[in-house]
Amino acid sequence: MRSDIYNAAIALFIERGFYAVTTEEIAAAAGVSASTYFRHVNAKEDLLLGPLLISGDAITERFSQRSPDEAVPLALSAAIAERSAEVDDDELRRWRAAILTAPELMTRVSLISVQDREQLTAIAAQRMGLEVSGDQRPGLIVHMLLAAAEYGFQRWLGPDAKRSLGTCVESALKAVLDLPTDWSRP
Repeated sequence: MRSDIYNAAIALFIERGFYAVTTEEIAAAAGVSASTYFRHVNAKEDLLLGPLLISGDAITERFSQRSPDEAVPLALSAAIAERSAEVDDDELRRWRAAILTAPELMTRVSLISVQDREQLTAIAAQRMGLEVSGDQRPGLIVHMLLAAAEYGFQRWLGPDAKRSLGTCVESALKAVLDLPTDWSRP
């Protein structure tokens, strides 16, 4: 049901623009009542902002399954790059066309939830043999790599629109990992 609502909304947003489409029109296009629509969708904005947060679970799962011998930045970068590369490009292009009709929402786009960031930080700390509360390095590594991924995502939305999301994200992650530093220290 929610996917029908989502697909109807994306098609309408692309056709007419986010702000020109009402929730009633989305419900009608999806073939559901307004009350059914609101059981599945809290706010129209969630149809554009919600799908991205799905990646957080996949990244967390991949990161936790990487070899313990792999340095934390490399393991997390690989998990992010793998998830970004596997996302359906056609679906992403549709989503991008829809979100570009609501540029004000771009500042609210987040690839990963606060809870997922905390979980990634806990995994990083565990892999490094550190306590999250006692050492900022695991959190800094997680936030730095997620910032790089989000930068790649923003590039994909704008100046690098012809490149795939996976390519843009991987390029940004590589740029950070190529910074001169000693990642081998805990």
